[in-house]
Amino acid sequence: MTKPTLPVTPVRQTGARVNSGIDWRAVFAFPNPVNEYAARITAGLVVLLAVATLLTGWGWGLVVLAVGFWLRVLFGPRISPFALLSVKVLAPRIGHVKLVAGPPKRFAQGMGAAMTSAAVVLYFTGFQPAAWAVLALLIVAASLESFVGYCLGCAIFGLLQRRGLIPEDICEACNNITLRRS
Repeated sequence: MTKPTLPVTPVRQTGARVNSGIDWRAVFAFPNPVNEYAARITAGLVVLLAVATLLTGWGWGLVVLAVGFWLRVLFGPRISPFALLSVKVLAPRIGHVKLVAGPPKRFAQGMGAAMTSAAVVLYFTGFQPAAWAVLALLIVAASLESFVGYCLGCAIFGLLQRRGLIPEDICEACNNITLRRS
């Protein structure tokens, strides 16, 4: 009886394996560095939708916000309508570019995704006041980013990195001041 064998990935003459599948890192890539002005514009659009959702009491606005955050955290600015509008249309009209590290911005998007997802769950399980409270906190955080240029998620990312909870190699520019200047 012969032993079953596993399929072999084709090998080029150089000895390197041929990529026969999808490059998942490219699918879930997030830009690094990020144009801070585009990030601030995106935060401003989030503030507009969040305030409109809060004022109208339209629960589905929470879903739209959550989907937008998840699209940005998973795929960067390639799919999210707010990010595309910011990166491709609005930020270029400003004409200024200030590059900042991408990993803290992705972390901040993840915090937004967690907050809006929590608000969605709270809203649709009958805890509307709690959902609106979470949305109000999101409005504060997004307003700080958009209007003041202070990224609360980025600050938390830095704190976690200094405490050793986020490895230094995730964001070298966050640790090395000379990389931030260039």
